[in-house]
Amino acid sequence: MPNLFDPIKLGAITAPNRILMAPLTRGRADKDAVPTDIMVEYYTQRASAGLIISEATGMSREGLGWPYAPGLWTDEQVAGWKPVTDSVHAAGGRIVVQLWHMGRQVHSSVIGGQPVSSSATATAGQAHTYEGKQDFESARPLETDEIPRLLADYELAARNAKAAGFDGVQVHGANGYLIDQFLRDNANFRDDRYGGSIENRIRLMREVTERVASVIGADRTSIRLSPNGDSQGVDDSNPIPLFTAAAKALSEIGIGFLELREPGPNGTFGRTDVPKISPQIREAFTGPLVLNSDYRTVDEAQAAIDSGVADAIAFGRTFIANPDLPERLRTGAPLNQDEMATWYSRGPKGYIDYPALETADA
Repeated sequence: MPNLFDPIKLGAITAPNRILMAPLTRGRADKDAVPTDIMVEYYTQRASAGLIISEATGMSREGLGWPYAPGLWTDEQVAGWKPVTDSVHAAGGRIVVQLWHMGRQVHSSVIGGQPVSSSATATAGQAHTYEGKQDFESARPLETDEIPRLLADYELAARNAKAAGFDGVQVHGANGYLIDQFLRDNANFRDDRYGGSIENRIRLMREVTERVASVIGADRTSIRLSPNGDSQGVDDSNPIPLFTAAAKALSEIGIGFLELREPGPNGTFGRTDVPKISPQIREAFTGPLVLNSDYRTVDEAQAAIDSGVADAIAFGRTFIANPDLPERLRTGAPLNQDEMATWYSRGPKGYIDYPALETADA
């Protein structure tokens, strides 16, 4: 069986190891969603990852409701990302951008209009806004004749990703955001060609993925799904046939890899008793499969690879505190502990000040 530190082909991208950096929202862009200088250092510090998947990045103003998260729908945002990708490449790394449409998980005070979703629903709880937390609002359903406009927004963002120098694009189809809201039956009550049957509910995911692939190439396109259990109020009554059908459709498109976020019953950031569906998805998807959620040790990650289900592992919070995570895992060095209070704060603290091994030992 392959080793966690062996190289792997992820479509057109050759990764030197199977330790991927998961997408991690950090909130260090400016108010116009333009990446800032501090983000160049942050990503460059982590260039030893087999592949960096960027923080979730808005593909339109409508889709981006997280304060100080970056976007990719303007020329200024492209220009802000270019130094990031240039610096990561100069350090020997590879980086793809995760394109994000949050659907109903936004607030009108951030996006400047009513949230949109598959159906007229609302999320329980509160949204992050520039004025602090505010109650989620009811979304309006996207009209069928609006879908071409949505696909055009994804196409523009993919073209901008290419112009910004990214090695590929990951479509965010997980975590209760827009595509997930179309996929799962407790959020999708449509009676048009995007609702009802499994074939209809996976249609938007397939069309978005195909549109992105038409710009950047299928072998440089990936997607993230979260198939097991509730995610921000989005769930499905029969997830195995739904997500195996989604995986089969993605396999037919020929995407570079599929990433799954699968929390367990003892998850530290989201938990569920719904069994993981990755074994069934592995049967339906023929490309590289990347697993994510609460992997912290070499033994845990290697066991997933040895099982034949995973081809690589995406590490999240451990990459926040350990910019040189692959080397720490390879040598058995102790891991820095991340500070939750600085996950989404502004400035360098808890962002670019975690020591690498040579700094820690100096």
